[in-house]
Amino acid sequence: MNAVALHRRPWVGARDRLACVLIFVGITLPTAAFAQALNMINGDVTQKIALSDLRAISDTTFTLYDPYQGRDVEMQGVAFRSFLIDHFGAVPPALHFTAWDDYEVTLEGWDDPNWYLITLEDGDPLTIRTRGPARLVERDYGDRDVENLRDFNDWIWMIRSIEAKW
Repeated sequence: MNAVALHRRPWVGARDRLACVLIFVGITLPTAAFAQALNMINGDVTQKIALSDLRAISDTTFTLYDPYQGRDVEMQGVAFRSFLIDHFGAVPPALHFTAWDDYEVTLEGWDDPNWYLITLEDGDPLTIRTRGPARLVERDYGDRDVENLRDFNDWIWMIRSIEAKW
């Protein structure tokens, strides 16, 4: 058997290690570094609310059946109507939401005590991977069928910013 020595240049190993590090950072950075604050936009004024502060004011805990997960989930958050009044002075007639996946929607009618801005689920902070860092859900489903997910298409996930539309 003939053995052949392969000569590698020293920079090849360093290049491979650098490529591995860049791939790892590229995968983990978007889910960890960017989702640190919720933007509240009122006209030309943008207020950033740290997610740690948002979790600290999440004073309501309840368990409900999450139709998307198909199980009972303990959720913790803040009453959305109160949250809007605290940050905008009143409940705006419409709100424009932007999510971390660039989904955008403008919806009306948030003067309803049934909605909650959720920041924790089963005791753990929401992350982008768990449809967070903030999510809007309804606490009472009324007579809707939990098996029909179309009845829950007004839940908003992965909220990055909330803009008041006066």
